Amino acid sequence: MKKKVCKRCRIFVEGAECPVCKSTTFSTNWQGRITILDINKSEIAKKIGLEVKGEYAIKAR
Repeated sequence: MKKKVCKRCRIFVEGAECPVCKSTTFSTNWQGRITILDINKSEIAKKIGLEVKGEYAIKAR
């Protein structure tokens, strides 16, 4: 089974609500994956505007 991703913030979600933005709109159609371990030291997180550590999809439709 493919993981579901929040359409708004692109974080991988297991429950019925996104833990980051509280959205309930999800997609199983995503590409690529990035894991942010330390939000303060990650240059990628700063460039794309992430504020919470976790696993994110690069593209979600």
